[in-house]
Amino acid sequence: MYGKAFAPEYQGELGAALNVNSSYEDVLATAVRARRDARTDVERARASLAVAEANRRLGRVDDARTAWRESYRSARATGDRGAMSWALWSGGTLARQCGSLALARRLLTHAVTLADEGGDRLAHGYSLAGLAETGRIQGDYEAVADLHEQLLDQARAHGEPRHMVWAMSGIAQIHRNTGDYAKALELFEEAARIAADGDDARGRAWSLRGVADVLSVQGETERALALLTEAETICRAMDLASALAYNHKMRGNVLFRAGRYTEACEVYAGALREFEEMHEPRGTALSRLGLVKSRSRLGGSKDETLAELDALERDFGRIGLRHARDMVIAFRAELLPSASGSPAAPYGATTHRSPAVPATS
Repeated sequence: MYGKAFAPEYQGELGAALNVNSSYEDVLATAVRARRDARTDVERARASLAVAEANRRLGRVDDARTAWRESYRSARATGDRGAMSWALWSGGTLARQCGSLALARRLLTHAVTLADEGGDRLAHGYSLAGLAETGRIQGDYEAVADLHEQLLDQARAHGEPRHMVWAMSGIAQIHRNTGDYAKALELFEEAARIAADGDDARGRAWSLRGVADVLSVQGETERALALLTEAETICRAMDLASALAYNHKMRGNVLFRAGRYTEACEVYAGALREFEEMHEPRGTALSRLGLVKSRSRLGGSKDETLAELDALERDFGRIGLRHARDMVIAFRAELLPSASGSPAAPYGATTHRSPAVPATS
């Protein structure tokens, strides 16, 4: 059994004023007031952490970067290792969102150490989860599969639905990307149920996106689009700018798979604008890939498509997104079937599974 979801990044008085489903504009306004009224470094560190997280979720990366550093400095002034860990967790999560994966790993690794030294179990778990997600989005599945399972066990042991949903969704995504769609769908649907029971709207939105993705691969286009509409409603209610942009990119994926290329182009273009406004290079590159593929299907120039694919391959390589780079190589092979070489097998794939449909095609 699990309790109701909660948000441990809202600490002290903020924990009483806010909850896991608070809109991020409300979080930001409350946290800014708390930071202004802070009387101690501990209070300032807590308030700045909430300011950082609200700005990050709203896509205001410069303000988020300034705030997590303020949180860390205030925590360091008091010698509070747990609070220092939370600040670095926020900074590492922001770095991952901005495509700086090496920096994300450094910050999150240091956050794990500080949380361990400070005896903050929740900060330790969140920082480990951040490391696991960083490896997963890179496509380094073998390296992080065990860590995802450990986090799932911890969430079960402590009855924490939010972490349960996160870990289960992460494992589901690995199964999905390696071709085990039945298992992925089972886990995504269970994650969505746990999120609903735990009153975790954000977790439900992310889980529904995963369910929609797998249903789309299986040809259930209308069901997938309906679930994305439900998830979009949640994202808008909570001001989840980044999650909303990824929802739109997934809608583009669904339309692309259904052969509705003109619609896919329109949706990908909108997602691209959203990601560019947030300075989020991973989402930007993935949306560009969707646009390139859709335009190609509509009869675009092969030479222009190949040039754009070359640029995207460099971007994915620079960011460190191995799975996404494989998708570029796979689409190039479709255009140039006689070209030498072939896309690398998805990380963690096994020979008895059917070939995986690219996660972000």
